[in-house]
Amino acid sequence: MNFKSGFIALMGSPNVGKSTLLNTLVGTKVAIVSKKPQTTRNRITGVLTRSDYQMIFMDTPGLQTPKNKLGEFMLKTAEQTARDVDAVLFIADARVGVRERDQEVLERLSKRDIPLVIALNKIDATDAERIAEVEETLRQYGSEIFRISAKETLGVKELVEHLKKYLVEGPMYYPADMISDQPEQVIAAELIREKALKSLGKEIPHGIGVEVEKLEREEDRDLTNIDAVIYCEKESHKGIIIGAGGRMLKKIASAAREDMQMLFGGKVFLQVWVKVKPDWRNKTSILHTLGYREN
Repeated sequence: MNFKSGFIALMGSPNVGKSTLLNTLVGTKVAIVSKKPQTTRNRITGVLTRSDYQMIFMDTPGLQTPKNKLGEFMLKTAEQTARDVDAVLFIADARVGVRERDQEVLERLSKRDIPLVIALNKIDATDAERIAEVEETLRQYGSEIFRISAKETLGVKELVEHLKKYLVEGPMYYPADMISDQPEQVIAAELIREKALKSLGKEIPHGIGVEVEKLEREEDRDLTNIDAVIYCEKESHKGIIIGAGGRMLKKIASAAREDMQMLFGGKVFLQVWVKVKPDWRNKTSILHTLGYREN
């Protein structure tokens, strides 16, 4: 049996569950998950390898009109990803339905030569009538539609089986035990940002970025030392992130450390600081420092 491989882009509006689906597909956390929209900023690659095939999934930022340089970068990243793959998997939210922006993107994608598959996500969070209604709207784009719940893993196996048909005979691009091509520093930074977004609720908008300044392994002690900085845009935000007596920052770091220890397989000593960088989302040099680069 010849080995097959291929690249598949995950696309859709903010907060439809792309990152959750990616994590479910590869079996571990490689992409940030939050109830806040627009949490995926870079193109995150997840790898699913079996004895006879390898799927490389590209998780893209949610599609929406950019409001700053960071937003422009995110939109370009999503559009570039859709041009460089063997198939596009578009995710829609069964609860919300098909938004105007979704329709615009699906219209463009349906006219390309790249195969388009649609996953109707969060079917566990709505009723059958609503699911059928949204599905009917999606049928006009002439693609296979799969009902799934990425969170509950419903329908995911069937979706993967279908995606295999778009793979072609080719090499194993990544080692069989590799689940992401993202550097450990990037994954660590994303984990901290995820915990910050979850812990801070609506108090802080998306004006936070995270840089891992140091990640060093002490193999003889089974220990990873990590130094990280959370950047925010206002002094008032800094106070909220740190919290009374440093309790909020400690909560964020503690939650991130737990995930890191599961991911890296050993103890993690994590130190996190907070710094103010006014209007950092519109400053190219800072965006590059935080790892946001156009491909």
